[in-house]
Amino acid sequence: MTQPDENEPLIVACTDGPLLVRGSVTIVNSDGERIPQHRRTVALCRCGVSAIKPFCDGTHKLIHFTTDPARHDATASS
Repeated sequence: MTQPDENEPLIVACTDGPLLVRGSVTIVNSDGERIPQHRRTVALCRCGVSAIKPFCDGTHKLIHFTTDPARHDATASS
């Protein structure tokens, strides 16, 4: 197996958490303006509650965000 190119983008969907984006990517806002990326790996918000969108600030833990629809339905009904 060959080693992946460290510049090749890789997106990891973290269970109950953010999307980790690694490698060389350009992130733009809805107007097409480049969003500065200060780190090689960034965490993008999936829960929609982060105060620093599009980046993750960890709020998903406070609101018990889940990526498993079955667990979300069970939590909502209790």
